[in-house]
Amino acid sequence: MTPVRSVVIDLDGVMWVGDDCIAGAGEGANRLAAAGCDVVFVTNMSRLTVGEQQERLARCGVRPPTEVVTSAVAAASLLAPGDRVMVCGGHGIAEAVESAGAVVACYASDGSGPQSTVGSDPTGNAVDAVVVGMDPRFDYAACGRAMRAVRAGARLIGTNHDPTYPTPGGLEAGGGAILAAVAAAAEVEPVLAGKPNEATVSCLRGRLGDGPGIVIGDRPDSDGLLAEALGFEFTLVLTGVTTAEDLPVQPVPALVAEDLAGAVDALL
Repeated sequence: MTPVRSVVIDLDGVMWVGDDCIAGAGEGANRLAAAGCDVVFVTNMSRLTVGEQQERLARCGVRPPTEVVTSAVAAASLLAPGDRVMVCGGHGIAEAVESAGAVVACYASDGSGPQSTVGSDPTGNAVDAVVVGMDPRFDYAACGRAMRAVRAGARLIGTNHDPTYPTPGGLEAGGGAILAAVAAAAEVEPVLAGKPNEATVSCLRGRLGDGPGIVIGDRPDSDGLLAEALGFEFTLVLTGVTTAEDLPVQPVPALVAEDLAGAVDALL
C-alpha cells in the first residue's frame, strides 16, 4: 500500500446497511480525517439529498464537516442550465437538478411536477433529459412515461448502473435495474453518471488534490473501477454486497478487510 493522502469512502455497505450504522465505521472515518487525509464520501444512491446523507453520517458518529458526492450530483453535472428534466427518482435528484440550474419539469412516477408536461403532452417531448435513479414508486406507467420522453428526443441519463444495494434483509433492486428497464424500452444506451463513470470522477477530482489515494468500498464493479479511473488503490470491505465467498474479485483490491475499521487499522 502507498501512503494515503486522499480517501474516497462509499456509503451503503461501508458506513451503513439499510438504516443501521456499521460498527466502528464512523470512528474509522474520523481517524482518517484526524491523520490528515482528505476524506470524501461518495455514493451511487441518488434518492437522498446531500444534506440527508450528511445527517446519516452524523448519526453514525462521523464528525463534521463531511463532504458527500452523490450520483445525483454527478448526473446533474451533465445537464445544461435551463434544461427541462423528467425525474425518475427521489428528491435527491430533484435537488441536484435544480442546483445545476436545470428545471424539474415533471416526475415519471406520476406525471406531476411544478411544470408538468406529461398531462398536456403524452409523448413527453417537451423535456430535454430524463434522469433515472432509485425510485420506489417506479412502475409500468412510469417506465412508459420515461420511455416516450426518450423516444421523443430527450437524453437518458442514469445516476448509476448498480443492479442491487444491500439491506439488513438482503439485496434489493437498485437504480440500475430501473434504468435498464427504461433503456430497453427506449432502445438507447444511457449516459451513466455514478461510480465509476467520468462524471463522478470529475466531481471527485474537483474536490481532491493530486497525490496518492484510495477508494474504500464494497463493490468491485463500481468502487474498484472508480479507483482505477482515479489512479487510486482499492480497498474492499466485506460488509456490503461482496462477501468472502465471492473472492477473488476483479479488479484485484490492494487490501481486503472485514470492515472499515479494519481497513483503517491496516492503512494507518
